[in-house]
Amino acid sequence: MDLLDWHRDRLSARRLSVLIKHLPRDSALTRELHGEAADWSTTDYLLANVVDHLAVANWMFATINRDEEADPLDPPEPVVRPGQEEDVESAGEPEIREQPADLSAGDLAAFFS
Repeated sequence: MDLLDWHRDRLSARRLSVLIKHLPRDSALTRELHGEAADWSTTDYLLANVVDHLAVANWMFATINRDEEADPLDPPEPVVRPGQEEDVESAGEPEIREQPADLSAGDLAAFFS
């Protein structure tokens, strides 16, 4: 395909649009638009999540089965994804929400019914 064919009226705008939309993931245009994320497929993201979860599970197992006097283990670092900054401080830390202290048994029963 020659892009000059579009200017010469040998290639319609619709056909050009379809060709651009269906470019492969490793094309120069896709890399320019999406940067490093163009190299990662859905499978790569899922595998990175699996690695992160396994690392946390192993860390939790090792932490629970250590002596109480031993120094605590450092939590694992998550796999860096494309477009993510290198130093992610709170990626593995769960968000802590404060619970209201003045809930009565009636309030809880109404919530769960």
